[in-house]
Amino acid sequence: MNELIDPNGRRVDYLRISVTDRCNERCLYCLPENYSDWLPRAEILSDDELLAVVRAAVSLGFKKFRVTGGEPLVRPGVVDFIRNLIALPDVESVQLTTNGTRLPQLAQPLFDAGLRRINISLDALDEKIYRAITSGDVRPVIEGIKLVKQLGFPSVKLNMVLMRGKNDQQILPLLNFAAEHDVALRFIELMPVSLTEMLSEKNFLPAAEVYSILKHEDELVPLTEPLGFGPAKYFRLKKRGVTVGLIGALSDLHFCERCNKMRLTCDGKLRPCLGNHLETDLKPGLRPQIDEAKVRELFRSTLSQKPSEHLFRHNYQPQRVMTAIGG
Repeated sequence: MNELIDPNGRRVDYLRISVTDRCNERCLYCLPENYSDWLPRAEILSDDELLAVVRAAVSLGFKKFRVTGGEPLVRPGVVDFIRNLIALPDVESVQLTTNGTRLPQLAQPLFDAGLRRINISLDALDEKIYRAITSGDVRPVIEGIKLVKQLGFPSVKLNMVLMRGKNDQQILPLLNFAAEHDVALRFIELMPVSLTEMLSEKNFLPAAEVYSILKHEDELVPLTEPLGFGPAKYFRLKKRGVTVGLIGALSDLHFCERCNKMRLTCDGKLRPCLGNHLETDLKPGLRPQIDEAKVRELFRSTLSQKPSEHLFRHNYQPQRVMTAIGG
């Protein structure tokens, strides 16, 4: 098996795959209200094209894949796509990130397809706060979380994006919810990736402040073994017995040092960094016919330009909504 090493000496083996730019909710931090600038269906990669990209990536040394969106579970046939992705030779791990609203209908089919790792966005338990952030209903999300635990998914994580003045009072309720249902909870700093909820001193809640809140509530035991493949720093709360992760893309000055990922947008753009506008169009290797050798060449070229760190601390201005980039 080959290995991809970026210009900064980091091994890159993790690809996040956005399968759609569409959502069934309007998240405050990724999708503007009344947004209508959806990609034409013809621009979105087909299952065969996505799987061709994965095969090319695997041949280069990628081992871990995450299916994202938009909201991936609104893509027609997504369960079959995930089943086929899992079945590809040398694919070691497949994960899903979802807002959870369709899990009551799809958790069982996803489990039957072989999926075992799932991350669920949950920014609030309070129905009014959740609706203010997403314009959606939190009840099916909670139902879905309970169902995936009942089905026996071995890896279930909840993701809470921190927004001061909007959901900071939900930190402890979510902590207790995670402890009750034996799921990990990750607190994620708001990043400047939205055209709506632009990052400011007023709404930014740093991970260090959440750490202080947790430390006041319980004894935090650092976990030495990584829980997944991302940048989170994990702790076990001794009294509650719950695992929490802190993701501080802005406040952690070492955040990018171990970055092992690239992103594929649903329209075929390969991005070596979320916080950088650089992207490569893979469609020349996919249309009018699939040429995996060309896709591999484009992967290598893009990797050679992977920056040492993101630009979030340098007045970064997003050019596309988060749903178009991939969660």
